Amino acid sequence: MKFTDLALNNKLQTALKELAYHQATEIQEQAIPLVLANHDVMARAKTGTGKTAAFALPILNSLIEKNISAQSVSVLVLAPTRELVQQIHSSFTRYAAHTDIKTSAVFGGVSINPQISDIKRGVDIVVATPGRLLDLLANGHLSLQRLSVLVLDEADRMLDLGFKAEIDQVLSIIPKKRQTLLFSATFDDAIYKFSNTLLNNAKTITIDEKNETADNVEQIIYTVDSDRKRELLSFLIGSKNWQQVLIFTRTKLMADKLAKEMCKDGIKTASLHGDKSQGARDKALSEFKNGKVRALVATDVAARGIDVVQLSYVINFELPYVAEDYVHRIGRTGRAGNNGIAVSLLSPDEEWLLTAVEKVIESRLPQQWLPGYEPDLTKVTKASKPVNKKTARKQALLGGKDDKRKKRNKKKPSSMARR
Repeated sequence: MKFTDLALNNKLQTALKELAYHQATEIQEQAIPLVLANHDVMARAKTGTGKTAAFALPILNSLIEKNISAQSVSVLVLAPTRELVQQIHSSFTRYAAHTDIKTSAVFGGVSINPQISDIKRGVDIVVATPGRLLDLLANGHLSLQRLSVLVLDEADRMLDLGFKAEIDQVLSIIPKKRQTLLFSATFDDAIYKFSNTLLNNAKTITIDEKNETADNVEQIIYTVDSDRKRELLSFLIGSKNWQQVLIFTRTKLMADKLAKEMCKDGIKTASLHGDKSQGARDKALSEFKNGKVRALVATDVAARGIDVVQLSYVINFELPYVAEDYVHRIGRTGRAGNNGIAVSLLSPDEEWLLTAVEKVIESRLPQQWLPGYEPDLTKVTKASKPVNKKTARKQALLGGKDDKRKKRNKKKPSSMARR
């Protein structure tokens, strides 16, 4: 279906034409009419399928049709990370280019004062991380009494990061009579239980029922000793002259260490994770997008807000503990019909991680050795495997979460704790 076939206002159609948006994706085709019809919606679709436009366009259309002035906030979008908030805010701004609708981005890690000033000037839509939003509400800088639409984007990741308490606080403040939209990359028991407290007679959309990987992404598994992964990684990037390479690690410590070592190898590399200041994160992402930095090493959570359409290369320096995250990682390449390459570096004692991934994607991923980097199988030791998926998820989040749980456990949480 083309966007011109959807019942969207001419101002939005003009913006879409300028952005070269012609063909709606499956999630957009299904979600936009339902949101326009004022239904609550629970939608599941993989990262990179156009979820933001699926809720942003019909929301903007409704605000245009109602001709609401920016005297109070009408729409609230909650997202788990600062990068994702900025990405969603940018999308709303581009789609609303020919309207007077105003959007504000609210997140921690930066001064709150410019955000307060922005809100005081009047905004229709607020895109926020839960912690900073609660700061603004607690200090009387923001009111949600006239809210008509609530959106939770990447709802699964927000629950993983422990934001449920903050979301419950927000729910206790906002009007009960509202439209609620829940978008998630995965559906599990926790999401379904959570949705029961949020949604009213919701329409459910499920895109890509299986954890399938895109056909236009070539998946390569190189088996190599763990102490030679970095050497092989730099060799691949250098010898093949790869530019704009997104690299995944499981922990923040490894992300920093790997970026430092790659710089020594002559490959300009930056790291991106939740412990970095907002200024450092913005700089790393900006330099990666404009080509000043050749490689970006990121943890899973921080990478949720990275959207580079032309990104051709994704490398798993370490396979994730949670197999489903493999699909989200390699989904960062091969977007908008482009081809992509996803390389995973696997040490012999990490076989169980690959087995879990293959089970999820229901496909075998043959391993290969690169000449000169063959693994020494005589040194293989049994890996320490998390006992269950819940434990694995916790271990994964230790490497990527934006909050500092250890510090929070030592004292009573404040509204500043999570951002």
